[in-house]
Amino acid sequence: MSKSNQNARHAALRIVRELRHAGHLAYFAGGCVRDELLGLEPTDYDIATDATPERIRKLFARTAHVGAAFGVVLVTVGSRTIEVATFRDDGPYSDRRRPDSVTFSNPESDARRRDFTVNALFLDPEAKPNDADLALGARGHVIDLVNGLADLQAKILRAVGKPEERLAEDHLRALRAVRFAARLDFAVEDSTAEAIRAHASDLVGVSRERVGDELRRILKPPSRSRGIKLLSNLQLDSPVFNEPPHPGPWPVFEALPETECPFPLTLASLAVDRHGQDLPVESVVRRWRSALMLSNDERDALQNTLTLAIKLRTDWANASVAQRKRWASTTHFEWALHLNCLQKPLIETIQADVQTLSKTHGGLCPTPLVDGQVLMDAGLVPGPTFGHILHTLYNLQLEGQITTKTQAIAKARELEADSSV
Repeated sequence: MSKSNQNARHAALRIVRELRHAGHLAYFAGGCVRDELLGLEPTDYDIATDATPERIRKLFARTAHVGAAFGVVLVTVGSRTIEVATFRDDGPYSDRRRPDSVTFSNPESDARRRDFTVNALFLDPEAKPNDADLALGARGHVIDLVNGLADLQAKILRAVGKPEERLAEDHLRALRAVRFAARLDFAVEDSTAEAIRAHASDLVGVSRERVGDELRRILKPPSRSRGIKLLSNLQLDSPVFNEPPHPGPWPVFEALPETECPFPLTLASLAVDRHGQDLPVESVVRRWRSALMLSNDERDALQNTLTLAIKLRTDWANASVAQRKRWASTTHFEWALHLNCLQKPLIETIQADVQTLSKTHGGLCPTPLVDGQVLMDAGLVPGPTFGHILHTLYNLQLEGQITTKTQAIAKARELEADSSV
């Protein structure tokens, strides 16, 4: 266990002990219990208790009331902030996101209102493990009120209670099912999967920002390939991307390295797999920006990568040295190269050309010999052609036709004179 994880667990344990000392029930809850039992490092620790939010705020000096109406209080111990939630029973979900009301209750009701059985386990970290707990490798006593342990051991993701009811409460749970099943390498239980498929179109009504955020988490390594296949299998890819479904394959996407990849690169790879190498870039980017609430930077990176990938495939062979150097120096060059990964001869040719170009005078991306201020100091007058002159000078520098500042200024004067004729 990493030091950061140890610190988080220690902070959560201190909170449990303080609540217990004050006469309350308090357990580790949800994903942290699941991950510990699977031998994974929890991303965070949550606590469930019978103490009310008001009581929690009185017991701890550093709290934030971000969700007190729903029984949730953030408690900070040292440098760690832990979510502490009161056991509750949820009312109807009119907005398909949050319950209209909550009733503070008990562990049984709290477990039954959760999304999946493996996320509805509690752990008493203070109790001595029994034989069953020891067999699970539990660091405390596991409290299972929804048969989640059986599903955990069988590697099955199953909705708590009736799947249709859980999905009706929050349709984003369909994407959460994909994320959990992909990350944990679990199978989605049949009735849960059937309910997701039957209500896949309901995802259209979910906040697009939430859909985009969930997709970002699904597309993280090393489970991204399982995630995209599950999206298709559960018929969720169409409402996610707001376009017709794509049954696969995903060769460009699956060729991504088993490391963290920027979100625009994963999207660009999916775009090529879904629409082909000659895809209509602008319309796809426009649709996906709306469907996934992409930021301006993400949108630009996606569009630039897809556009450059097409140029590399269609124009590289006849491009000038200056143009090749400009392309090879762009932020998204390696990304665009990846999008052509199925054309190995093209990739090998471009890589060999780039290596040769990097050995020329100044390399791929030399510092410009002159800038606008240098030209003005040399007597040139700024005007409509100034940008064109600077662009031409840098191309000549990239081509090796000018190599000194003096040559650049002389050529600038020629270009200015020609433009005035």
